Amino acid sequence: MERYREIMDDWEAFQEALERPLPTVIRTNTLRIEPVELRHRLTRKGFDLQPLPWDPTCFQVRGEIPIGNTLEHWLGYFYVQEATQLFPVKALDPQPGERLLDLCAAPGGKTTQIATHMRDEGLVVANDASAKRIQALLANVYRLGVRCVVVTECPGEQFPGRALFDRVLVDAPCSAEGVARRYPHLRQGAALGTIQRLAALQKRLLTRALELVRPRGIVVYSTCTLAPEENEGVVSHVLERGLAELLPYEPPVPHARGLERFGSLAFGPELKKAVRFYPHHFDSEGGFLAVLRRPG
Repeated sequence: MERYREIMDDWEAFQEALERPLPTVIRTNTLRIEPVELRHRLTRKGFDLQPLPWDPTCFQVRGEIPIGNTLEHWLGYFYVQEATQLFPVKALDPQPGERLLDLCAAPGGKTTQIATHMRDEGLVVANDASAKRIQALLANVYRLGVRCVVVTECPGEQFPGRALFDRVLVDAPCSAEGVARRYPHLRQGAALGTIQRLAALQKRLLTRALELVRPRGIVVYSTCTLAPEENEGVVSHVLERGLAELLPYEPPVPHARGLERFGSLAFGPELKKAVRFYPHHFDSEGGFLAVLRRPG
């Protein structure tokens, strides 16, 4: 992680945050229950639920047992979803009746969040390249009772068709440095070779997503890593080729802007419209997102 010292707004706070346990956050499945009723049910079972100040359907949870061991979890009343990971779908802003593609969908947290935003009206194609991971995706779609989702298995960069969707989410496979609070072995940072290999795949995924969205349609690109090569470098790749324009996004939590440069890599001032999340900003994981629009 030392390579990120130069870009971090508070290096000591970042290091300290990596050592703290990550809070548990749940997202209410409003297709099945209202947040007030969910809070009431879980409070009666001894859990302390505090609504997130920027989303009253989500709660930070404390309890003596894992929240996933409750009946309410198996009834599909909520999904355990880390706070930073809520923002890609918020930035995507899916609407009822639209056609959406979640290009790298497993295990289904963002897929089911999209369906909730759409009130289960329209079509969500949830795609993943891994048959094993699709099992978890299907399990969560069934558990939450979502009906507007169709699941497909295909390498995202080879997904067929053109201009099929109103919006596309590319929550890309990445080196996952942002989740180091949960997985201590990641606190050393990823190998540069791994970062470069993943960045090559991510460029192909984002390029394909921009071919699959309709003209003037929206693509959100997100990762859970800190590596600029996998974040700003990937977005810069499609901007340089005229495949998209980058739109500004302002989340309602503390955050950093995208990087104009990193070491010898120059991404340009346009990348300041993208968003970086660091673990010390609002007691969360790290991540990156960018909102792009296909020209038309």
